[in-house]
Amino acid sequence: MLGLKLATDPRWVNIVESNIEEILTDHAWCEQKAASNAISLITQNSEKEELVTALMLIAQEEIEHFKMVHDLIKERGLTFGRERKDSYVNELFKFMKKDGSRNDALCERLLFSAMIEARSCERFKVLSENIQDPELAKFYRDLMISEAGHYTTFLGFAKKYADHVNVDKRWKEWIDYETSIITNYGKNETVHG
Repeated sequence: MLGLKLATDPRWVNIVESNIEEILTDHAWCEQKAASNAISLITQNSEKEELVTALMLIAQEEIEHFKMVHDLIKERGLTFGRERKDSYVNELFKFMKKDGSRNDALCERLLFSAMIEARSCERFKVLSENIQDPELAKFYRDLMISEAGHYTTFLGFAKKYADHVNVDKRWKEWIDYETSIITNYGKNETVHG
């Protein structure tokens, strides 16, 4: 369904399990950034009522996920660390086209957002199916379902608002680009690392 060409090696979960505090801290910050991204899109496109309404729900859900992960960190007696740099997201950002109409720029930002959600969804699936901790397995299964919904929302709005962009063709380019960079990741105990 996600269209990703390369699946995460399930052995990545072994790396994650070696430092649960790190994955949870990184995950919390990913959720905070996802909420901020939705709010930023609202700010830049406030005249698009349907988009604003959908993104408000996503922002609320992402901030609730942030709280859930933060609560999990506290419940386990772990330390919520400082924000992490996300090299994967930064590489995706470089691929965004910066020209075209305002709606074309929105379309690119929505595709960028959809790609992040797609990979996060896939990573949560791998965690839910392979992590030994039953609480975390259920936690990541529930979040996987949510991320899939965000992915389809972003992709759907990209199709709705594209002026001069063949979204299916451009999404294929995003998939191909993501495939070319994802081989550099899956080696660290971070959501995208």
